[in-house]
Amino acid sequence: MFFLRYVSWKDKKAVATDLRKVYTSTNEEQAKAELVNFKSLWIGKYPRIGENWERNWSLLTPYLAYPPEIRKVIYTTNVIESMNRTLRKVSKNRGVFPNEEAVLKLMYLALKNAAKKWTMPIRSWGQALNQFSIMFGDRVPAEYL
Repeated sequence: MFFLRYVSWKDKKAVATDLRKVYTSTNEEQAKAELVNFKSLWIGKYPRIGENWERNWSLLTPYLAYPPEIRKVIYTTNVIESMNRTLRKVSKNRGVFPNEEAVLKLMYLALKNAAKKWTMPIRSWGQALNQFSIMFGDRVPAEYL
């Protein structure tokens, strides 16, 4: 969690617990109230965390429109970070690509190879997939339903 980078080790668990109340809120109003509460608790030691959340509020809160099952997939970023690391790894040593198609081919092959290693399922994926199919039915491939 990037916001915990500058938090003292002894405070990390408490700060994370208090901030979790913000992004697990049921709606934006409750999340805003939890952020105000978070700021009142931690403004003395870590004022930048609350300021960063307020400054980026419009970017951080759109996921509150989704059901809890989908939100869990969104804010549990291990899968996303793993994918990003895989893509960075294959592209960082290449200086220049001749065209856009070369980049797309490289990324496609990297993801295809990485997918073989991804054997651990996302927790509660069945519930999240159910919500995805309800909200985005026409965009969820038939083989997943």
